[in-house]
Amino acid sequence: MSSNNHKEALHRELEQFNSILGEVLPRYMSLMNKKNVSGQEEKELNEIENFMIEVNAKIAEIKSKLDQDKFGKTMNRYFEAKEAAISGDKLAQERFNKLRFSFAKAIASEDYFNWN
Repeated sequence: MSSNNHKEALHRELEQFNSILGEVLPRYMSLMNKKNVSGQEEKELNEIENFMIEVNAKIAEIKSKLDQDKFGKTMNRYFEAKEAAISGDKLAQERFNKLRFSFAKAIASEDYFNWN
């Protein structure tokens, strides 16, 4: 499968996920704000809460993986380009300069780092 096909598939899946979440969250909020919930509604509320905890954990896991992979691969390319640039490779020097600029920009915007 080509990268465009992968992107399209991911977009479809994310849109479907967002659509489902768009149905679940209003129901959850409705049950949360209801003063007198029945036993069946209480059970549904608990199921939705458990589901949302699982979904939130999965989203955090995916985000962490994306952040780590993106940062790790970029760092590898950065040091490979730096070594080649030091050896006199002109194309590597250009790549290295672009990566240095990208890192400086990312650090300034806090895109790569979570400053806890």
